[in-house]
Amino acid sequence: MNPTDPIADYLAMLEHERRLSEHTLRGYTHELGELKKLANGKPLETVTPAQVRGAVARAHAGGLSARSIAHRLSAWRAFYRWLAGRIEIDANPVAAVRAPKRAKTLPKALSVDDATHLMEAPAIAGVEEGGPEALRDRAMLELFYSSGLRLAELVGLDVRYMKRDGYESAGWLKRDAAEVEVLGKGNRHRMVPVGRKALDALDAWLAARSAFVKHDDAPLFLSVRGNRMAPGVVRERVKRAAIAAGIPANVHPHVLRHSFATHLLQSSGDLRAVQELLGHASISATQVYTSLDFQHLAKVYDTAHPRAKKRD
Repeated sequence: MNPTDPIADYLAMLEHERRLSEHTLRGYTHELGELKKLANGKPLETVTPAQVRGAVARAHAGGLSARSIAHRLSAWRAFYRWLAGRIEIDANPVAAVRAPKRAKTLPKALSVDDATHLMEAPAIAGVEEGGPEALRDRAMLELFYSSGLRLAELVGLDVRYMKRDGYESAGWLKRDAAEVEVLGKGNRHRMVPVGRKALDALDAWLAARSAFVKHDDAPLFLSVRGNRMAPGVVRERVKRAAIAAGIPANVHPHVLRHSFATHLLQSSGDLRAVQELLGHASISATQVYTSLDFQHLAKVYDTAHPRAKKRD
């Protein structure tokens, strides 16, 4: 190893032994160049945790994102682990340093118009309009948006409560009560109402569902092979339905859950009710939607209030 330039040796190892891509190598080269600047001509093994923390603080103050800082620290940490196998160093100076917390990104929700278009869109490409698959997809979409279910909660639903041969339903449809009982995070059961449009879609699917029942009659939503719908397949169906509806956003089941919560809060203003319906253990998890609601209200204010309008 060339003791005067361990970074060059480390990069050579990444290229020839680890066979990292050219793009990844450029990233490591840049980040380790920043480490060399931090050392300011002194041996790299003399860099201290205090220096690393100072570098993090300066980068954060300079506008570098928490994600980029985390990536930098990861590269530095890996380098020092490698270096410790070649020379004696007191400790990895990056080991206990953490990047700033990433700012919570607000959930992306569809507009009410886009949500309506998605619910009323034609069948996805390659699926017969009005056929069993199309009816199933429509029922899943309506239930996501009507009841704010998580993906795991929806695929875990049974057509009704069942307990037999060692099997017991975790979640199920209560058609007569117009609700579903689901098993959410923390093994907590909750009841969630099902709206009229979703009930109509479910009734249409249930009338056609028998054609898909093969070896297991428990799952509410079945694949053409008669199996419980897999989460990955449901994600793909939602995405393709959004494309068929002409919605440019990347739509997935959690977007529909966010849309349910956002639109309900905008109409009701009842944060506690939204918390219960979503199955959040803490109100703090639901409070992110108050920011979304304020954004909506701020737009209305900016558009409608005569003293808020910009003047030329």
